Amino acid sequence: MADQPKSTSAPFFGFAGVSLALVLANVGAAYGTAKAGSGISSIGVWKPSIIMKSLIPVVMAGILGIYGMIVAVILIQKISKSNYTDFDGYAHLAAGLACGLSSLAAGYAIGIVGDAGVRANALQDRIFVGMILILIFAEALGLYGLIIALILSQ
Repeated sequence: MADQPKSTSAPFFGFAGVSLALVLANVGAAYGTAKAGSGISSIGVWKPSIIMKSLIPVVMAGILGIYGMIVAVILIQKISKSNYTDFDGYAHLAAGLACGLSSLAAGYAIGIVGDAGVRANALQDRIFVGMILILIFAEALGLYGLIIALILSQ
């Protein structure tokens, strides 16, 4: 009986936190990549010289998926067959939701700003620095979720 968890539902919540962190973060990353990528494709036809500079939103969106993977790996290592309590399961669920939903929101913001920003940058070069600053603030939303998830996973 030492191998049995103290609660039969605790591992469910822990594993749910693992999957939600990864899946929601990757949905945010995918949306940000797709939305910003569509803007890059549309401007690349008539101004191909700025395509490489315009890839920054896509890279920033991809980082959100890495946040989810980091949290998922940390959480999965803490789920054990013994001494895993309801408190641990709920904390890991909360950690997964914090990271996943923050990254989802950040991916949405990065996608919209990236799409509009690269289109505007194609017309006016001075917009680039402002676009980068807005993207950094949008990325910070996902970073906040990662930090809270790391604290909750302890």
